Amino acid sequence: MPLFLAIQSHDSHESMIHPLQLQFASNLANGCLLSWWDIRMVDVMGPDLISDLPQSIIESILVQLPIRDAVRSSILSSKWRYKWASITQLVFDDKCVPFNNDREVVERSVVKFITRVLFLHQGPIHKFQITNSKLQSCPEIDQWILFLSRNGIKELVMELGEGEFFRIPSSLFNCRKLTELELSRCELDPPHSFKGFVCLRSLNLHQVLISPDAVETLISRCPLLESLSLSYFDNLALTICAPNLKYLYLEGEFKDICLEDTPLLVEISIAMYMTDDIAEHFEQSSNCNFLKFLGGVPNLEKLVGHIYFTKYLSIGIDSVHLPIMYHNLETIELYQVNFEDTKEIIVILRMITSSPNLKELQISGSSNIPVAVDAPDLDFWEKGCVSDSALNKLKIVKLSEMGGWPHEIEFIKYLLCHSPVLETLSIIPCVFDMENNLKMLIELVKCRRASSRAEVIFIHE
Repeated sequence: MPLFLAIQSHDSHESMIHPLQLQFASNLANGCLLSWWDIRMVDVMGPDLISDLPQSIIESILVQLPIRDAVRSSILSSKWRYKWASITQLVFDDKCVPFNNDREVVERSVVKFITRVLFLHQGPIHKFQITNSKLQSCPEIDQWILFLSRNGIKELVMELGEGEFFRIPSSLFNCRKLTELELSRCELDPPHSFKGFVCLRSLNLHQVLISPDAVETLISRCPLLESLSLSYFDNLALTICAPNLKYLYLEGEFKDICLEDTPLLVEISIAMYMTDDIAEHFEQSSNCNFLKFLGGVPNLEKLVGHIYFTKYLSIGIDSVHLPIMYHNLETIELYQVNFEDTKEIIVILRMITSSPNLKELQISGSSNIPVAVDAPDLDFWEKGCVSDSALNKLKIVKLSEMGGWPHEIEFIKYLLCHSPVLETLSIIPCVFDMENNLKMLIELVKCRRASSRAEVIFIHE
C-alpha cells in the first residue's frame, strides 16, 4: 500500500488529520526530499498519527532522511527515541556531521558518530555506505566491517578521502549475503580460505591495491556477478571468467585482457592507458586481441572504446578471420582512432560490418596523428580489405577531431556509400588544419550517398 494511503487509512476521520500531515504524506509518496524539520512539524500538529504508524512505514520515512537527521528524530518524543535504530540503510556522507574548517576535528566527529550509530543499532543492516572526503584510514574501520559481517550486510560502499590507503579486514570475506560491493583507495587481499561471494551481483573496485591473481580469483568466485567495474589498475593482464556478467567497465594500464567466459555481456566501456612497457608488449604480441576480447560476446548491445582501445584490438587483426556476428549491437563509440594506421581502420570496418543492426556510430580521430612521410596507401580501399556489406540499419554517425587526412575522407565516403537509411552524418573537424578542413568539405560535397535522406552536417567549433 502506498505510504500516503497508509497514513490516510490509519484513521477513518480524515478531518482529524492536520493539513501539514497530509502535505508530509504527499511529499513522501512523491519521493520528495524530507528533513528532520518535516517530521518535527508533523509530529506537533494535531493528533500524533505519524508515531503510531507501523514500524515498517516509519523506517521507510527515516531512510529517506540524511542519517544525521534520522538520528536526531530521537528527540521528538519518547516514542521516537529508538525508532531510527532499526533502519536497514546507513549512509554517511560529508554532511553527516557539522561542518568545521579543522579536518582533524571533522574526522574525529565522523568516526565517533559512525561508531555510536552502529553501537545503538538494532537488527540487520542491508546497506552501509561511507562516502566521506574527510575520513581517512583509521583502526575503527576493522570494527565496523566486523560488525556488518554479523548483521546481514548486502550493499557495502567504502569511499574515503585522499590520503593513506586503508586495508580491508578479512572479516569482509565473511559477508556471505553481499549483493553489491564498491571499494575505493584501499588494499584488498582475499584469504586462501575465501570461497567467494555467492550472492554478489555488482563489483566496483576503484584504485584498489590487489594482486592480478587475486582479482581474477575474486571475479571467478562470484557466480551471479552481473556488473563489473575496475578503474585505475596498473600494468595488469586480466582474464575474466564471469558467465552471468552483463556490464563491464575497465579503465587503466592493461597489458592484456581476455574475456574467456562472458556470453551474456551486453555493454562494454573500456579506456586503456599506454606506458612504454605496455607499448613494447603490444609490439611483441602476435595473438589476435580482437578475438580474445570480442570473440565470445555475441549478445553485445553497446561498445565504448576510449584511448588506445582500437590500437589494442588491431594487434593480430590482419591474419585472422572473424567468425562472430553481433546481431544485438546497436551503438559503437570509439575515441582517438589513428586513421593513419590501416590496422585500426580494419578493426572499425570489421566491427561495423559484423553488426547488421548497428544504428549509431560515434568516432573521434586522434588530434596528434603524425603526418605520414610517404603517400598513404589508398589502394587499401580497393584491395578486398573492405567489405561491400551494406550497413542497413545505420542512421546516425558522429565524427569528431577529423583532420581531413586521406584515410579519414575515404572512410566517410565508405559510410555514405554503404548506409541506405542514414539520416545524419555530423563532422566536427580538427581545429588545427583549416586547409585540410576545406579539402574535406569539397570532397564530401562530391561524394555519392546511398541514402537520399542523408544529411551531412559540418560543424566548425
